[in-house]
Amino acid sequence: MDIQIIKFRLHSDIRGGLIAVEQLKDIPFEIKRIYYIFDVTEGTRRGFHAHKKLRQVMFCPHGSCKIMLDDGTEKAEVLLDSPDKGLLVNSNIWREIFDFSQGTVLMVLASDYYNECDYIRDYGEFLSSLKNII
Repeated sequence: MDIQIIKFRLHSDIRGGLIAVEQLKDIPFEIKRIYYIFDVTEGTRRGFHAHKKLRQVMFCPHGSCKIMLDDGTEKAEVLLDSPDKGLLVNSNIWREIFDFSQGTVLMVLASDYYNECDYIRDYGEFLSSLKNII
């Protein structure tokens, strides 16, 4: 599986750190939606879906969490534990998000607006949809 980690440029000095991200430069698509997940109860798992077309970049400006990625053939786990590390999640990748540290904020930059029709929320349906792509 092709996992892409995006290393954001960190500008840091005695005053603190600053990270700026720009669409079509640091983020490989036009950003249409931004959302973030926070105050996740210990032991909670999120995600459990794939997108037909949507692409996302996920990162933790605070705290850490793990992302399990599944392309229907292989699975991989990525730890997001630094504000200067983003994870590009392309379309047709099943994702599950778990192991949130206390106080974690997971930010997601998305390539399109919310569209329920783009979600695949059943794992069996996800696997079947991959056969139609080839």
